[in-house]
Order: sequence, then C-alpha cells, then structure tokens
Amino acid sequence: MLPALSVTATGLNAEQVELDAISNNLANLNTTGFKSSMPVFETLVYQQQIQPGAASSGNTLYPSGYDLGTGVRVAGTVPVLTQGNLQQTNNPLDLAIEGQGYFQVLQPSGQIAYTRDGAFQVNQNGQLVTADGYQVLPNITIPPNATSVTIAQDGTISVTTPGANNATQIGQIQLANFVNPQGLQPVGNNLFLQTNASGAAITGNPQANGLGGVYQGYLEQSNTNVVESMVDLISAERAYQLGTNVASDAGQTLSQLSQMVANA
Repeated sequence: MLPALSVTATGLNAEQVELDAISNNLANLNTTGFKSSMPVFETLVYQQQIQPGAASSGNTLYPSGYDLGTGVRVAGTVPVLTQGNLQQTNNPLDLAIEGQGYFQVLQPSGQIAYTRDGAFQVNQNGQLVTADGYQVLPNITIPPNATSVTIAQDGTISVTTPGANNATQIGQIQLANFVNPQGLQPVGNNLFLQTNASGAAITGNPQANGLGGVYQGYLEQSNTNVVESMVDLISAERAYQLGTNVASDAGQTLSQLSQMVANA
C-alpha cells in the first residue's frame, strides 16, 4: 500500500476525534458547569532515510536529514478550565463557584465525586443533594420549618425559623481543589473522579487558600465558546475533506500502477 494512504488514514482518524470533541462541546452548550475539551495531537514515528550530519562524502556532511513522517495520533483530550459565566436564577439553593474548586458529592457507591454543577435541591430528609439525589459533602440539612436560607460567599449557611430573631448557622459549604485538575476523570452526570494524575483532593472553605467564592442564586454556565467552536469545526471539516482528497488521489495512483504492471 502506498505510504500516503496509511498516513492519510491516521490524519482522518485524528480529524474525526477533533470533530467528535467539538460536537460534544456544542452539545453541552447549556450544561451547567460544563468545561469544554480539545484533543492534543502528536506525530508518529519517523522513518529515517538519512540522518542529519551523516557523511555525504569523505569530506562533507548532510546539513539536514531525510525523514518521512508516518502520520499523526491523538495523545489525549485536555479540558479547558476557564471560568464560565454566572447566570442568576434567584433559586436560594443554586450555587456557583467563581474561581477554583469543586463541590464534593457522595455517590451511592460511597466514592466521592466532584462537580461544578451547583443546581442543588433537598431530599426527603432535608439534606442538600444534586439533581440525581447524591448527597453534598459535608452533610447539610435544611430544617423543615426554615423560612429562608442564606449562603455567604465563604460557604457559611444560615437559616431563619419562625419566632427566631436572628439567623442560625447550620453548616458550611466546603470546596475541593487539585494540583492538576486537568487530570480529573469525567464520568458523566457532571461529575469527576480523582486520579493519580490529578493528585489528592485539597479541601477547604470557599475564599480560603486559593479556592473560589460561592454565589447563592447563580449557576455557572458552560464555558463553550460558540464562535471559536464553529471556526474550529469549519477548520476540522476542511482538513478532513483534504485528507479524503489525498486518499482519492493516492488510490488513483495505485490503480494506474496496477494497470501499468498488468500491461507490462
């Protein structure tokens, strides 16, 4: 097979991954706390025909080498962790993080997951939970007779109850951060898991030790940039189209060579 065909195949596979990533970013345009991602590419092994600096004669050297690339591969997908816009909802249990950090969530398996989605609710026991019913950590229980809930930017939660002159503090929102948050593993449901690449979770109160603040009555929107995504989409489509053109030309060349051999 012509090397151009195999090289082109790697390029088409890579462009397909980029198209898939862009499609996922656009599909999650309205997903609360979503962080877009982008693929990272790297070259495959080169076939070295002439090494740079090799002797071209008894007294001269090749000033440059003769290397043939064998294509490209996807090295990984990297999340873009820029801040999303905060949208006001006026729901007292909606929380948005401005800055670094993740909410902590207890999954049914007992494993702790992390999220930027602060669209919280209360369950039948008054506990603060996610839309899927997963408990927010540390455990926070809203009294059934609470007339108002106030959550400060430092995560302090206070409620007022009938007959009380002053608000009562009932809990504290805590956030988790990581040395390498790009190393977190996305598992769906707006959740991420800790990995060896992310490092261990570093927990603390909002607005302390580099953690962001918490804003009540707001939700963080997806950080997908529609204009940039559409430009990237057009570029990826053109690259894919060029790759198919190269494959078609290489196929025609191979067909011509076959006919020449058959007629020889």
